[in-house]
Amino acid sequence: MLLTIGAVVVVLGVLIFVHEMGHFVAAKAVGIQVLRFSLGFGRPVLSWRRGETEYWISWLPLGGYVKMAGLEDEGIAGGLEGGKADVPVDPARAFDRQPVWKRTIVILAGVTMNVLFAFFVYSGIAATVGSPELASTEIDSVTASGLPRGTEELASLKFGDRILRVNGDTVRSWNALLDHFLAGPTELRIEVAGRERPIVVRLPDGGLATRQALAQALVRLDPARLGILEPGRPAIRAGLKPGDVLVRANGDTLRSWTGVLHVVWSSPGKPVRFDVLRGGTALQVTVVPETRTETDPASPRPHTYGAIGAGQDPPTIHVREPVGRAVVSGFQETWGRALVVVGFLKGLVLRETSVRDVGGILTVGQISGQVARLGLDWFLTFLAFFSVNLAVLNLLPIPILDGGQLVFLIAEAVRRKPLSLKLRMVLTQVGFVVLLAIMILALTNDALRILPR
Repeated sequence: MLLTIGAVVVVLGVLIFVHEMGHFVAAKAVGIQVLRFSLGFGRPVLSWRRGETEYWISWLPLGGYVKMAGLEDEGIAGGLEGGKADVPVDPARAFDRQPVWKRTIVILAGVTMNVLFAFFVYSGIAATVGSPELASTEIDSVTASGLPRGTEELASLKFGDRILRVNGDTVRSWNALLDHFLAGPTELRIEVAGRERPIVVRLPDGGLATRQALAQALVRLDPARLGILEPGRPAIRAGLKPGDVLVRANGDTLRSWTGVLHVVWSSPGKPVRFDVLRGGTALQVTVVPETRTETDPASPRPHTYGAIGAGQDPPTIHVREPVGRAVVSGFQETWGRALVVVGFLKGLVLRETSVRDVGGILTVGQISGQVARLGLDWFLTFLAFFSVNLAVLNLLPIPILDGGQLVFLIAEAVRRKPLSLKLRMVLTQVGFVVLLAIMILALTNDALRILPR
C-alpha cells in the first residue's frame, strides 16, 4: 500500500510539475507577468514568494496552475486557483495584452513539455538501459492458412521449436526475427535447433503486406505468467497478482500464454479454476471471465469471447541503442502512445469503447503500484505514457483546459478581436462543469472497480 501511494504521488507530482513548468517558463520568456505557480488547487499548505511570483503547494492535489496577470479574475477558475494573488499587477504585461502568437506559445507550452518529457524518457531508456525486446524465439504454433505462397514449409514448425539463425545471422530475440521477416531479402534460410537442414522460404514479393502475413502466421511461445492487471477486472478481483504463473486451467495443463488466451476466450461468463504458482507457493484461484463481443473480423478471438483483464509478462532482454537510433525510438514510442490515447477517445465518441473504461486517480494509483513493483524501467515507461496521455487530454476543446484556451485564441485570430470576457467566463464555467462531470464519472468507475460486485 505504501509503495502504491508513493508511486502515484511521484507520477502525479512529476507530471503536473512538468506541465505547469512549461506554461511558467514560456510566460516568463515572452514577458508575461506570472503571479503564482501552484502545484494543487485551493489554499496553500506551503507557500513562499520570490520576486514577483508566489509559489504554492496547495491542499487539493488534482492538478496545478500558473496564474498570469490578466487571467486572475476569470470566474470559477479564479476561485479554484486560490483567489487573487498578493503581487501587484503590471497591466502592460498582462496575458490578454499580448499578441495572439505569444499567448499561443504559452498555452501550448504545457502539453509540449509533457510530450518532450515522454520523448526524453523513452530515448533515455533506449540509450542507457536499452529498449526491451522479446527474448523468446521459440514457436508456439503456426497458422498455416495465413502463410504466404512460397513459405509453406514453415508449417512444419512445432511447439517448442527454437529459431537460431536467419541467413546466417544469429537471432537472440523475437524482434530481431521480425526484422529479418519485414526487411530482409525475399529468400530466407531459417535454421532451427535440432534440425540438420534449414527451412528455406521464398516470398512471392517484397511487399509489406506479404511480409506482415508471414510474421503474423508465427505465434511466439511465451510462459503463462501474468504482467499488468487491469483494475476492477475479473483477474484482479479474483485475487490474481502480477508475476503469478498459471499452471493449469480446470485441471488441464497450460503450456503457454496462448493456452491461457484460448481457455479464457472460450469461457465467457463461466468460472475458470486456475492452479497458480506464486513465489514457490501453489494455490487455486477461480476467475469468471467477462463476456465481450469481437468487432474485428481479422481477430483470432470468437465473436463472443471471455476476458479477464490480464496482460502477460513475457521474457525480455534489453538492447542498448546508439544515440541516433535511441532518438528515433523515442519519437516512435511517443507518437505510438499518442495514437493509442487518440484511439481510445475515438472509441468513446463512436461508442466502440464503454465509458466504464474511463479511469481516475484510483486506477492510476493501482497501475502505478503494479509497475513500481516490476522495476524502474517499467515505472519510467508508465510515467512517460501517462505524460503523453495528459498532453492529449489537455488538448481537448474544453474551455478550462489548454485545448479550450487554444480555441479562444483561434477564434480571436479569425475575428481579429477577442471574445468578450463575459462569454469566456460563461464558457469556462460550462467547461468546469463538464470537467467535473468527467472526474465524477472516473471516480465512480474507480469505486465500482474496487467495491465488491
